Amino acid sequence: MKIVLATGNKGKLREFKQMCQDEVLAFSELLGEFDIVEDGDTFAANALIKARTIYEKLGKAYPDDEYLVISDDSGISLPVLDGAPGIYSARYAGVGVTDKDNLYKLLAAVKEKGLQSTPAYYTAAIAIVSKFGEYVVHGWMHGDVLAEPRGDKGFGYDPMFVPKGYDLTLGELDDDVKSVISHRGQALELAKPIIGMLQKK
Repeated sequence: MKIVLATGNKGKLREFKQMCQDEVLAFSELLGEFDIVEDGDTFAANALIKARTIYEKLGKAYPDDEYLVISDDSGISLPVLDGAPGIYSARYAGVGVTDKDNLYKLLAAVKEKGLQSTPAYYTAAIAIVSKFGEYVVHGWMHGDVLAEPRGDKGFGYDPMFVPKGYDLTLGELDDDVKSVISHRGQALELAKPIIGMLQKK
């Protein structure tokens, strides 16, 4: 059973490959590049939309093979902004924007509140779809966002987020530390036993 990741985000793909012991294929390696409309109203709903879409397309393109599709939907939420950007984190500054565009918009929103830092948290929902059914797990990471970015590691909002218990931003922390404490890492730890169980069926 091949494990396929339903994302076109290179940063997420790199993180998943680093955190997973198994070989993980990007869906684009099998199906080519295309966009998936994420119109769910929760992280879990959007993760399932992506995983179901890729699973169905793989079934049509490769009917003789078995696939386990993993999808992640994640984002950052600021209570001071009523939970924004939340599920819109990847397109906070508009459609077709870069990570930096989103980062700078959120930095501006924090500065408009007259804050140098404010509590925030990341959410990750991981959906797993195979012939044995659908599963969803969640992971969270709490901390604070800063009005000034620091560090150039990671991707997305990493340079402005300081995890609870740390002095460095995710943009400054090493990948091995980040993979243990991150929302995606937490969710993946819950997903691994499910993936292992499904592979043995």
